[in-house]
Amino acid sequence: MAEQLEVKKAHKIDETSFPYIFEENAEVELKSSSKGIVRVNVYRPKSTNEGAKLPVLVTYGPYGKDIHYKDFHPKSYSEVNPEHHSDHSAWETPDPGFWTKHDYVIVRADERGLGQSPGFLDTMSRGTSECFFDVVEWAAEQPWSSGKVGLLGISYYAGSQWRVAARKPKGLTAIIPWEGMSDYYRDRCRHGGILSNKFIDFWWNRQVITNQYGKPGRAARNWGPDTVDGDLSEEVRAKNRQDQTIDTNASKYRDEIYYASKEYDMSDIEVPLLSVGNWGGILLHLRGNIEGYTHAGSEFKYLRMITGRHDLPFFYKEEVEVQRSFLDAFLKGDDRLGWSVKGKLPPVDIVLRKGDVGFDNSEAEKVFERRTENEWPIARTRYTNFYLTPSNTLTPVQPITNRPQKLSYEALGTLDNPKLIQFTTAPFEEETEITGHIVAHLNVSLSPHVTGGTPSDIDLFLTLRYISPSGKEVHYTGTAGDPIPLAKGWLRTSLRKTNPTHPKHREYLPWRDYFSTDVQPVIPGDVYAVDVEVWPTNVIVEKGSKIVFELSSGDTQGSGIFQHNHPEDRSEKVFAGLNHLHFGEKFVNYVTLPIVPPK
Repeated sequence: MAEQLEVKKAHKIDETSFPYIFEENAEVELKSSSKGIVRVNVYRPKSTNEGAKLPVLVTYGPYGKDIHYKDFHPKSYSEVNPEHHSDHSAWETPDPGFWTKHDYVIVRADERGLGQSPGFLDTMSRGTSECFFDVVEWAAEQPWSSGKVGLLGISYYAGSQWRVAARKPKGLTAIIPWEGMSDYYRDRCRHGGILSNKFIDFWWNRQVITNQYGKPGRAARNWGPDTVDGDLSEEVRAKNRQDQTIDTNASKYRDEIYYASKEYDMSDIEVPLLSVGNWGGILLHLRGNIEGYTHAGSEFKYLRMITGRHDLPFFYKEEVEVQRSFLDAFLKGDDRLGWSVKGKLPPVDIVLRKGDVGFDNSEAEKVFERRTENEWPIARTRYTNFYLTPSNTLTPVQPITNRPQKLSYEALGTLDNPKLIQFTTAPFEEETEITGHIVAHLNVSLSPHVTGGTPSDIDLFLTLRYISPSGKEVHYTGTAGDPIPLAKGWLRTSLRKTNPTHPKHREYLPWRDYFSTDVQPVIPGDVYAVDVEVWPTNVIVEKGSKIVFELSSGDTQGSGIFQHNHPEDRSEKVFAGLNHLHFGEKFVNYVTLPIVPPK
C-alpha cells in the first residue's frame, strides 16, 4: 500500500491572466480499485463561462502537467511551430493556446504517483490505465463539456490511448495515438525477447522519477512546482513506485504477471482511430502504430505514416490540420473531408522515402511524396525472397550450394565494437519500391571459444541498409534526430518457437507468444532454422542502388539510445562464443522483402 501525505485542496481558477481559463489542480475522484484522486489542469475557452459546452482533449501521463516544454526540452521547444507556443506548452501534448482558440477544452492529467497526483507510481500498468479511464469519464461529465472526449498526444501519451480505448470509457469518441507503441512487450521492452534496456533506463531516470509525487526540490530545479501536499522522503517514495528498470529485467516472458497484466484485446477498440506512425521509429513506436491500426475493431480507422524527428511533426501546420479535421469530424460533427463517411477517404496514407535528403531536416524531407492506399499491407505487394550466399551477396535467384558452408562472427558485439556479417545486392536495374513487413529466414548455430565456457543462446540483430547510386549509405531521421538505416529486427534464438495457429500469425510477420513454456534449448553444433521479424519499412530504391542485409551479435549503427546491453540479460556466460550462419542444400537463407509494383 502506497504511503501518502495528507492531500490538500489545491484547486485554483484563473480567468484573466491568459487567453483561456486556466484551472490548476482540479481533482478527479477515482472510482477504480486504486481510489484516491488524480489532479488535472483544465484549459478552456472563455466562452465556457457563458455556458458553452465543448469537446475535450485529454492527456494522461508521467512528464508533469506543470513542467513547461521549454524547461523539459529547450532545443525541441525552440524548433516547434510557434503557433503552438503558449504559457502552458508541455512536452508531447496538445498546446492549450492553440486548441482553445479552436473551441476545444484541454484536460492534462498528472498520472497517478507523479507530479501533483498522489498514489502508487506504476507506469503503463493496468491500475494506472483504470485511473485514465476515470479521468476520461470525468471530462465527459463536466458542465463545460459537450460529453465528447478525444485523445491526442505523442509517445507515452499515445501508447496509453490504445489501452484505455479498449476499456470503452463513457464519452470517449475518437483517438489519435501519434507515434505510440501498442504492444508493451514486443514494441518497447523486449525486442525479439531481448531486453531494450538503455532507453528504459534513460526514460525512467530522466523523465519519470524526477517527477515523482513528493520529490523535493523540483521548483528549485525548474522542473515544475513542488508537490502541493509537501515532500516525501526517498525511503517512502521508493515504496511508492514500481521500478521499470528492475521489472523489465526480472521479467522475461509474456506469461509472467508483470507483462501479462499489461495485455489487452486490440479488437475491443471501437472508437474512430487515426494511428500516426513514423518510418523513423525503428526501435520503439513504429511497429505499434501499424499493428494497432491493423487489429483495432474500429469501423472508422486510418493509418497515416510520416517522417521526421518524433517531437516535431506533431506540431507541423499541415499535420495539425489533419488532427483537427479528424477531431472536428467526430467530436463536433464538422466533417470537412469525409472521415466519418464510410469509404470516402482511403484508410492508408503513406509518405514515400526517395532519395538522400539527409536527416533531421524537416524542410528537406518535404520533398517526399505521399500516396494513399485502400488497405494495409498493400494488397498488390509481391513478397520476394532475396537469398544470402556464402560470398556475402544478396540475390533474388536462389543459389546452388554444392557443399555445406558457414560464415562465422563473434558473439556479444557492442555498438562500439560490432561483430557482424553483411550481404549486398547487385545494383537494382530499375526503380523498385519496398513498403511493408519483412521477415528473414536464417540457419544459425553457435560454438564455444577454445578456452571459454559453453554458450547456450544466440541473440540475432538484423539491419537493412540502403546504398544510393553514388555508393553512399542513406541515413534517415531517427526518433531523437539521429541517423538511422532502413529497418531493424531481433530474435533470441531460445525463443524461436512460433505459433502458426494464432489468428495474428502471418507469413510476413510470424507470431511468437514469448511464453516461458516456449523456451527451447540452443546446443553447440546444432543448426536452428529461425524466422526473424524485421520491423516494417518504406524506401523507393533508385536505379543503381543497393540493399545491404546485416547480421550481427549486438547493436550496430542506428541503435542510438535504444540499445540492448544489459549485463545480466546479455551475459558472457550465456552468449560468449562464435555464431555461425549455415549454407547448404538444407540450409537456405533469405530475407523476404515486400516489393510494391506501381498502381
